[in-house]
Amino acid sequence: MSARTTRTRLFAAATVALAALSLTACEGDGLNTGSPKPASSSASADESTGPSDDAKDDTGSAGSSGSAGKDDASGSGTGSGSGKNTGGDKDSNSGSGSDSDSDLPGKCSASDVRITAKNAPRPINHLLLTATNTGSKTCTLPQYPAARFGEAQSVPPVAESSKPQSLTTLASGESGYAGVRLSSGDGSAEGGREVSTLTIPFEDGSIARAELPSGGVHVDNDLTVTYWQTSAANALEY
Repeated sequence: MSARTTRTRLFAAATVALAALSLTACEGDGLNTGSPKPASSSASADESTGPSDDAKDDTGSAGSSGSAGKDDASGSGTGSGSGKNTGGDKDSNSGSGSDSDSDLPGKCSASDVRITAKNAPRPINHLLLTATNTGSKTCTLPQYPAARFGEAQSVPPVAESSKPQSLTTLASGESGYAGVRLSSGDGSAEGGREVSTLTIPFEDGSIARAELPSGGVHVDNDLTVTYWQTSAANALEY
């Protein structure tokens, strides 16, 4: 091969190498030119990651709404609790009144009670009244016997010192007692007279008749009765 041919081939090889270098440089310029794009993508990513103004507004609104809901729930709870307590007290008072009324015994009537009158052995000039429940139900006697001796237009006064703590209540077959001071005993009181009948009215308007001792009894203006008692001894202490 000649020297000229060799130079021609070397020149062609050099030309190809220069062309390749030029192409490489062009491609490198293209890569450098596109390098800012990742930064733009990063910024877009940051913008998408952070909450937008609309999102912030929505979040704030949700927070306010949640707070208001909490306050409303608190208020509702308080109101509901108060209502339950009030209703409970009312129902309790109503139930108690109904039970209490149903447990109370009725008032005694002349048809339920037999009354007897006997002279007391002591003190002298005293009468013992005995009221026995002949009915099947428990009943309560009046406070005291409104005794009417003979044709008297008024009933005798009651000895206030004999008042018990509660009314005398009689179960079926039980008895209550009342004492009667018939007269002064020494004849010093006015209005003395002999009587042979005794009637005792009850609160329902019925009237019981009690048989007096044989020959009747002597009464005067000292005539006094006691409250009904649960024992004969208490009835004769006054």
